[in-house]
Amino acid sequence: MPKINRPRRGSLAFSPRKRAKSPIPKYQSWAPSQGAPILQGFAGYKVGMTHVVMVDDHKNSPTEGKEIMVSVTVIEVPTMKVAAIRAYSRDTYGKHALTEIWADQLDSVLGRRITLPKDYDKEAALKKFSDALKAGTVAEIHVLTYTQPASLSGVPKKVPDLMEIKIGGADLGKQFEFAQGLLGKEVSLESVVQTGAYADITAITTGKGTQGVVKRWGVALRKRKHAVGGKERHIGTLGPWNPHHIRWEVPQIGQMGFQQRTEFNKRILKISEDASEVTPAGGFLHYGVLKNPYVLIKGSIPGPVKRLIRIRPAIRQGEHVVRMPTIQFVSVQSKQG
Repeated sequence: MPKINRPRRGSLAFSPRKRAKSPIPKYQSWAPSQGAPILQGFAGYKVGMTHVVMVDDHKNSPTEGKEIMVSVTVIEVPTMKVAAIRAYSRDTYGKHALTEIWADQLDSVLGRRITLPKDYDKEAALKKFSDALKAGTVAEIHVLTYTQPASLSGVPKKVPDLMEIKIGGADLGKQFEFAQGLLGKEVSLESVVQTGAYADITAITTGKGTQGVVKRWGVALRKRKHAVGGKERHIGTLGPWNPHHIRWEVPQIGQMGFQQRTEFNKRILKISEDASEVTPAGGFLHYGVLKNPYVLIKGSIPGPVKRLIRIRPAIRQGEHVVRMPTIQFVSVQSKQG
């Protein structure tokens, strides 16, 4: 009799599949940077998808040098503001925040997100920061940045989203000077990544609530004769009687979606400030009309429309070569059907 065997249903990656704590993704690692100081991240809001016609510039591609149609995702990227500088030390137990330097002028709307510092002694914080740099206890320098959703027509909120972004570079002293130059000012996406480069896109996926094993794990439907009591969408068994313990690998009902996911090496095809170039007739579905700078990302990205999207220079770029895309046409046909 042949041996019955099949691969397990569904990947066990990212288990347990719980809801994300926040709709704002968090980064635990950053691209290595040994040159001049640079801001290593940015954020925008997902608008929707369209398509472009561009020249295929991938070496050895079957369509190299020919015009091809490529699906792209549009992200609206208004400028972000730098609210504070934060220094971290590192020991065997990980990173620890040392001190913070806050900007003199902060938008009042930021007070709806966090409690703004009162009676804050900036000079004392600067001295503590400088002493820590001289003592060599500073391991990393980050900046606290926040978005400006009030300038968007498609995202119905005014409260900014606050996040940390690492300052890259070889010298901590130069990183600190660079961060001081950004404090309280606006930064744009073009100061982080350039057109044609590769980036990592992180977002919280679309939430689908509680789902059963068939949709959540891809378990096959039970045959009619095996579906005792009409239970066609159940798994065959939770496990043996002995030991009477349900292992974590067994597919079960639970949360599906609304989990942080990162897509690596997404190519940036275009960064522009003229939103009319890409806004379709009647605006994007469920979003509306663009009014701010935007970026075109090749392919799809996680999350629904209006979701906060974080962009980071690629940390696994490998042998990818940065090439300037040649876009011939951007579809602005109405998405209304």
